[in-house]
Amino acid sequence: MTESSGPAHRPSAVPGPWSVPVLLRPRQPRVVVKADLLPALSVFFTLTVFGVPIGFLWSRIAPPERVRIIAADGTTGPLELESWHRFDDLAIFGFLTLGLGIVAGLVVWLLRERRGPVVFLGAVLGVTAAAAMGMWLGPALADGHYAITSAPALGSVVELAPRLETWWVLITGPFGVSVTYSLLTTWNGRDDLGRRLG
Repeated sequence: MTESSGPAHRPSAVPGPWSVPVLLRPRQPRVVVKADLLPALSVFFTLTVFGVPIGFLWSRIAPPERVRIIAADGTTGPLELESWHRFDDLAIFGFLTLGLGIVAGLVVWLLRERRGPVVFLGAVLGVTAAAAMGMWLGPALADGHYAITSAPALGSVVELAPRLETWWVLITGPFGVSVTYSLLTTWNGRDDLGRRLG
């Protein structure tokens, strides 16, 4: 007698409602806050210190604006194309902080056991604080470097210290950290960002 091979005896490709449930689901990685808080603070304070060399370096390489003395009371007049250095000063500072942000993002990523949003936020805030310190310290150092010690003669050309005229330049450092860390995170592609060394 031939055994019937009807639909009731065919194996189903799609599990039905009475299939065996999965008892052990893969554990989803969670954001670690408490363990990463102290390393994030260390990253923040370490990066903040870099505001001092950035401010000093900017005060030495940023070009001054040359002006001519046009009156006996010290009134100055602009020279042709010299006003462009105001943008140069801003661009140089922006590139310095952008470079710091890119390097900081790369170095913080190499802290494999601490990868995640907590240390990333510490790096972003640290670079922002470093840029703010450099923006405050740099013009002060430049004023001392280009100080006019004696009254200039009428018609002479003097150099005015470089200056930073907008706080918008502070976004370049955090931008560098964010782009670098985001690209490395995308390239990594793991749920835990490779925190487990095993």
